[in-house]
Formats: sequence, structure tokens, C-alpha cells
Amino acid sequence: MLDTKRAPSTMARGLILVAFVLASCLSGCSRSPEATVQRRIARVEQGLLREIGDPTWKRMTLAERMAYYNVPGVSIAVIDDFQISWAKGYGVLDAGSDDSVAPQTRFQVASPGKVIVAAAVLHYVDQGVLDLDADVNESLVSWHVPESPYTPEEKVTLRRLLSHSAGITVAGFRGYAEGEAIPNLRQILDGAPPANNVPIRVVAVPGSDLEYSGGGYMIVQQLLEDVIGRPFAEILEETVLDPWGMTSSTFAWPLPEELWGVAATGHRADGRPIPGRWHTYPEAGSGASLWSIPSDLASFAAGVMSAYAGRSDDVLSQEMARLMLTPQLESRGLGPVVLDDGGDRFYFMHPGANDGYKSVLVAYPKRGQGVVIMTNSDGGEALWREILNSASVEYGWVQDNTALYAGLIVVMVLVVVGMLALRKRIGGPHADLPARSD
Repeated sequence: MLDTKRAPSTMARGLILVAFVLASCLSGCSRSPEATVQRRIARVEQGLLREIGDPTWKRMTLAERMAYYNVPGVSIAVIDDFQISWAKGYGVLDAGSDDSVAPQTRFQVASPGKVIVAAAVLHYVDQGVLDLDADVNESLVSWHVPESPYTPEEKVTLRRLLSHSAGITVAGFRGYAEGEAIPNLRQILDGAPPANNVPIRVVAVPGSDLEYSGGGYMIVQQLLEDVIGRPFAEILEETVLDPWGMTSSTFAWPLPEELWGVAATGHRADGRPIPGRWHTYPEAGSGASLWSIPSDLASFAAGVMSAYAGRSDDVLSQEMARLMLTPQLESRGLGPVVLDDGGDRFYFMHPGANDGYKSVLVAYPKRGQGVVIMTNSDGGEALWREILNSASVEYGWVQDNTALYAGLIVVMVLVVVGMLALRKRIGGPHADLPARSD
């Protein structure tokens, strides 16, 4: 006979089945790709670290650190499996305004643009239009690298210019404030007024040493314009930007007025906006003139990684992509910094710094992953380093033993508590009393 007190009714069994189905659906939803991405975003936003390996309790939120470093706006794009996984903006375009940073907000990118310039050069090398190892003076037409005591021994070549080993002056450029006269390319190369830089010249034996030089990339700009016969911004747009879908990027200067409303204002480290909102940078070859969004630079990084893996060749062949990511002198590839933390943690990267803006691009070709971070403040470098630490832990780009160490501590505490409890149980209620003497 059925025990009606213990067996569930048909209705009860139906409710249990419904509950099980609902629980399964909720569990499945929580494991959906979108839910997984949202959890990863939350962990990146809440996991900022000063140093990799800091304990869990030291992790900070993005909002806290933006306020700490006086960074009004940040934009992030993350690459996973050779494609953009997520992109998100934080904060505002201008301190004190209500205009929120969005994924389509433009930032001055600065030196990561050099990697894009290098990709354009390698594209033409692949086509036989340019020669990496020839004396650039053989191709320059409207200007030539002046001879110096160092050039009879070795020549300035594209390979050396792209890897910062050509012995060229001028590390970077400060740009031009609102109202200042803007020089042309020839004036920049010769350091002639109204250019605010010293002349771009050879001051060391080419190929002998690594010396970062934005000036060297201005020579690359002149060479591309002379050989291809078109304005530099058009060359980059046709060769790299358009093929890789970088529709929100431009090397043209000044920034077109129709884009001012979606452009982030640059800020000093103390949070004050730059007068005129930003400086103008005519030094396009150095990357200084580049305005872009993280998603566009992420598309660029994904394109380079895909070419490196032999998955595409629309801009770079696999041979050229691998050459780009091969160290030429110390850690310099042809454009980016190239580093290897072992296994699949081989990566390329490039930071950027214009007046009022700090940015970084980091990508792992063997993993098809990476991140681009842009900020609108001189305090942005310290912030992007902490964001990068958080993303690196979340996506496994570094070995993080924090959870392991925390788990070991918990186990040790439980073992000690268990031993004390066992001791009391074995000894009885009076085990801890002193022995009685008669």
C-alpha cells in the first residue's frame, strides 16, 4: 500500500519538476556567454591592484581609483579569441560636466599609433615598394637625412627607424596649445620655427643602441609621403584603418570640428582641463596626431594577432606580422615593445602619452587576447597600470597565487582549530585543569 504520508502527491511531484526546470534554466542563463562576460567586466572593475600578487583584500574599484588619480574619463576594450569581447566607457568627457564617456568617445592615443605606422610600412615592404634595410636617403625626395659624423659608418634604414635604433634625436613632442602657430612637416624635421622641437638629426651610430625616438618616425612619415605620393593620413586610412574596420580613427589634424562633441578633454594631473581642451599635434608619423577609440585599437591588435597566427593576410602577411613582433634590439620589435613571460604569455605592447592623455595597448598573439585602455588625464598612466593588473589576473595573463595563498591560510586555521577541538574532546571536560597534588 502506498504510504500517503511519505509519498509526494502528483501535484507536489509536478511542482518539484517545475522547480527543477526553472533552476536548470537559471543555471544555464548564468552560464550564458553574455552572463560570463558581464561577470568578467565586474571583476575587472572591482579588482584593481597596485601590484600583481597583492592580497584579495587590497583590490580596489575603478571608480575609487579614478577619483584618487583625478582621471575624469576612462575607456576600455578587451579582446578575447581574436575579437572584441567587450568595450565600456567610464566617467565624463570633461571634469564637472555630465557628458558621459561612451565606447565611441574619441581620445588622443599618442604613441600606440607608431605600431599602426609600422604596420603600414610593413604592408608596403611586403609588396616590394619599400626596403627595410636600404638607406632611406635613397627613397626620400623632398627632404634628406643630413649627413653626420655617424652616417659614413652605418646608414639610417626603415628597420632601424621602426625599432628606435637609428640614432635619431627627439624622443617626443609637446604639441601646440590653442592659438599657437602650427609647423609643417619640413619645419618639424629641421626644428625650424614655429616648430617647438630641436632638429631631427643623427647623433649616434645607426644600429648601435636603442634610443626611443618619435623624431625617427617623422622621417618615416616623410618617406611614405614621398614614395606613395599622397598625404600621410590618407595612406594610413587606406592601408590599415579601413581594412581593419577602424572607422573611428584618424591621423588627420586638427581634429575635425564635427567630432569635438564626442572627444574627451585632456586634463592635468590635478584634474584641471587643458586650456582649449587639447593640444594639436601635427606630428602624425610619431602617432601623436592619432584620435581613436579603444575598440578600434583592439581591432588593430586583433588584426596583427590574426596575421601572426596565419588566420588572415588582408593587411599583413604572416611573415610580416611575425617580423613586426620579433625583437630587433633589446625588447623592440618593428613598432611595439615585445616581451615574453613564457608559454603562451608572449605579448606586444605600447604605451602612449600626449599632454592630458595616457593610453596603452597590450596583446597576446598566442592567446588571441588583449586590452586597450585610454584615459583623459596626465594621471592616467598610474590608473591604466592598475586596470591592466586587474585584467591580467582576470584573463590569466599573469600567474596569480592570491587565491591559493588565501586557501592555504584557511586550511591552516581550520587544522589548528580542529586539533584544539580534538585535544579538548580526548582530554575530557577537565583536561586543561592542573594535576591535583595530595
